[in-house]
Parts: sequence; structure tokens; C-alpha cells
Amino acid sequence: MGKEGNSQRVIQVKEKDFQKINYYDGHHHHHHHHDDHDHDGDHDHHNHHSHAHDHAHNHEHNHEHHHHHHDDEFEGVELNPRKNGLWLVDNIELTSVGIDVGSSGTQVIFSDLLLRRIGEDLSSRYVVTSRESFYRSPVRLTPYIDDKRIDENKISEYIEDAYKESGIEPNDIDTGAVILTGEAMRRENSRAIADVLSDKGGGFVCATAGHNMEALLAAFGSGAAKQSYNDKSRLLNIDIGGGTTKLAIVENGKVLETGAIYIGGRLVVIDDNQKVSRLDPGGAEIAKRVGLNLKVGDSVTEKELQKMTNWMAGAIVKVVSGEQLPKELETLYLTLKLSQLRNIDGVIFSGGVGEYIYNNETRDFGDLGRRLGQEIRAIFNQNKFPYPVYTAKECIRATVIGASEHSVQVSGNTIFVTDMDLLPKRNLQVLRPDYFIGEIINPQKLAKSIKDHFKRFDIEEGEKEVVLAFSWNGNPEYQRVRQLAEGIKLGLSETIKTEKPIYIVLDGDIANTLGYILKEELEFIESDVIVVDGITLKDFEFIDIGKVLYPSGTIPVTIKSLIFEM
Repeated sequence: MGKEGNSQRVIQVKEKDFQKINYYDGHHHHHHHHDDHDHDGDHDHHNHHSHAHDHAHNHEHNHEHHHHHHDDEFEGVELNPRKNGLWLVDNIELTSVGIDVGSSGTQVIFSDLLLRRIGEDLSSRYVVTSRESFYRSPVRLTPYIDDKRIDENKISEYIEDAYKESGIEPNDIDTGAVILTGEAMRRENSRAIADVLSDKGGGFVCATAGHNMEALLAAFGSGAAKQSYNDKSRLLNIDIGGGTTKLAIVENGKVLETGAIYIGGRLVVIDDNQKVSRLDPGGAEIAKRVGLNLKVGDSVTEKELQKMTNWMAGAIVKVVSGEQLPKELETLYLTLKLSQLRNIDGVIFSGGVGEYIYNNETRDFGDLGRRLGQEIRAIFNQNKFPYPVYTAKECIRATVIGASEHSVQVSGNTIFVTDMDLLPKRNLQVLRPDYFIGEIINPQKLAKSIKDHFKRFDIEEGEKEVVLAFSWNGNPEYQRVRQLAEGIKLGLSETIKTEKPIYIVLDGDIANTLGYILKEELEFIESDVIVVDGITLKDFEFIDIGKVLYPSGTIPVTIKSLIFEM
């Protein structure tokens, strides 16, 4: 890496912060990959990143200040470590905003994040060492224009109110993340919300959370992830909401697997006269299973409702027990079936129905929630529940508190690009399939793990552009790289069929070989191909790939990670 590349040590730092860091020319370190930091799935929580700049929010002044010791590098370096340039290169502070829009509630949170570089070289990543939320808006009801359509202008007003109340100016914000769940994910809503927010600052990462992602958020929100880390245990988080039940298996603070089943407390809503006022298709289906033919407007007896909730509670117990499921229960899954339901040390319940299970809520909201919660409680009071039950920290799901961001340099000879016009590329979501690359790579298995990973993130393969991330172990022998390429080709079949570009990032040094095999040797790949190596990426990250910088021939890659509360 030449001197030029190095002078942009943390690259893409805002112009006015630039002076602060460009006096590190000459601190070269050789590339070595920090694979040891890459414990897959060390999630969002431990690896986050961002702009080199310190939080005094008076950048102009700071910038003047540092400017003075540009030449005499260490003379009169400030004693305050947070202003000392060397500290700044390896430590970054930023203010981030997290906006959470769900089917029923919307919330805005402002946080301060502190990041530290791990490792010596320019392509090494940063991790978040502390996160502090300093302002939280009240949770407001998500505004709707009609049944399905969320009012994005109202949401925009909520956000402006949050800025006013917190006293934060929009330009004080370095990074932001918006997470959309439930109805907010619907295409017309997510587009409209994303458009309104992009006016509030281009750096926002917009993530939609389907069933799997919601299961994951629930496991962080309930404290299950943290408890499994503290006790070095393996727990199952069962989040029972209005429409679905989300399942997450966590071990030592990491989420191993997620899923969802079609059972929830509001699948049937009853008015004061014991008549059905709302009936979800899932509710009608459950009624059928217990021999009832329910329609909106029908009267239902207490006994009939009890029959339904008994069936639902029993179904949840059977699904989580890990035993072989009969066909009729398998069809309850809205995601892939959980495959790791074994050696579970305990269960934590969350979600609205969780409140009834723990007796935190006793009111009845005219649905099945209270009855379902009490039924599950009765099962474990009779010692019929398959695992011990622990209490949740809170029953609502974790919210995203923002995104961290940092940039790394990769040298241009480690990138394979078939069309330079594809760059720069912004906000590509990272998917990192759970496939360990061993001595022999099985293309079919690799392809399956790629397809499964799309499902885990509730994305249709070929629908949207994502970047696939891999950790490359071992020698770059032709045969192995070729097997990797074949697996990718099978795994991205729809992307290739529709000739959409293929983006791949790996930590090992094989970009050119892999790109060449994909484009030149495997027949019929019309898609453009971009492969970048020398970078480690994880799920819950989004990247920007910049244009090649001349004369250094380096490419700036900015990595943004969603950050959740722990």
C-alpha cells in the first residue's frame, strides 16, 4: 500500500475532520488478516465501526487545533487522550440515531458510540467498545393513512420532534439506522419511509426485519442473549406476539438459529358480545383443527376459545420440544424449521403474550392473548414444560439504536471488477452464509447454505442486490476456488438468471482467481461480477464500495453495522 493510500488513513472522513488524521503518513504495517477476531455471529454487538471524529461537535475549532502539529508530528501533542491524534486513529466516537418503525409502535433513540480499531493494518476493523443511549422518544402509535398504508410524513414529524426534544441538530448525527418490521416492511411503506428519511441525511441504513430478524431482535430485547453469555448456557427465546411466535436459540451470547410459527394472541379478536370481530386466516385454521368453523360475526363460547388456546399452547410446547413433528404442526412454520433444538438449558418468554405468562399483565384485550399466556403458565406449573423457564429482562423486543460506520482501504489489485461503472455502490446488505470453507468445498452444500441464509434474512434471492461474505481458509489451489465458484453459481441461481450483478467479499487473497473462474470459466454467467478480498464482514452489516482512488490504486470500503441494545 503506497503512501497515498495511507494518508487517507480512515478514509471518507468528513472533509473538515480530514486535517486531524492526515499526519500519519508513513505508519505502514503489513497486511495480516485478523481471522482470530472473526468468531462468526459475534454479532452486531461486538463489531462496529465509524468516522474518525471526536465528539466535541465543534469540528471547525478542533480541526484548526490539530492542524498546527501537522509537521512536527509529536511536538505539543494534546494531553487529553481523546483529542490526541494517535488516539483518534484507533478510536472513533460518533453520534448515531436509531429509528424503529413497527406495525404498531414507532420510536427514535439517540446514542453515543465509541469504537476501537483491532489490529494494526489499514484493512483491520473497528469494534464498538461502548454504547450509550442519551435520548429516547416515547413509543408512539405508528400512524396509518388507511388499513395498510403508513403515513410517512407523520413519521417524519415524529423524528423532527425527537430532534427538537433532545436538542440534537441533524448535522450532529454521524450515522443512523432505520428498522422496519411488520406492516412497515410492505414494499410501498418501506419505499416511502426510506424516501422521507433520505432527506434527513444520506447516511441512513434502512433495514427491514422479517420473521427471522424479529426473532433475533426479540432474543436481544428479552435479555436471553445476554443471560446465555453470562451463564455460558444455551437458551431458547420464545416471543409470542399478536400474529406470530418467534423462536431464537442463543448460546454464549450468540444467536445460533431463528424461526417463526403461525400462532399468536390476536389471531382471533372478540367484541363485548362474545362475537368474532376480526379473524386472521391463521385463527380460522386453528379453529378448524379443534372442530370449529369460525367466521367473522359468529358467537363463540368461553369453552370454544379455551379449546383453541389449549391447542395453541400444546402446539408451541410440541414445536419447541425438538421431537419429530406431525405434518399438521410442521405446516405452522413460517420460516425454515429449527434444527438445533437440543441441549436447551432453559427458556425465556417475551412478546405481548409473555407478559401474561409472567403475570405482568392481567387485563384482557378481547383476544386470545390472556388465555394463551395462562394456559402456558399452567403447563409449566404442572411441570409439563420441557425446559426450565427463566424471567425476561423485558418482554418487548430490542430496538436498533443506530449504526456504526468505519472505512478501510483495500488495494486495487485485490479487487476483481467486470464493469467499473458499477462503482461506487452504496448500502449493500451483507449476507454471510454459515458454511465453513474446509479442505474440500462441496458446491451443493455451499449453495444450500447460501439459499438458507437468504431465507434467514427474509430476502428472496435475486430480488435485491446483496453482498455475499466468506471467510477463506487454506491454500488458494485452483480446485478449491473452482468449487467455491460453483457453489456460488448454484446459490445465486436467480441473480444469474436475471443477469443482476454478483458482489462477493472475502478475507482471503483470491479475488482475481475467483472472479476469473466465475466470469470466464463457468459458462453462461452474464452477470457483472465484483469480488473484493482482504476484508472480513458479518451479518447485520452494510457496505459502500467506492471508486478506485488514483494514483494509489486503492479502493475505500465503508462498513456500517446495525447496533442493537444489549
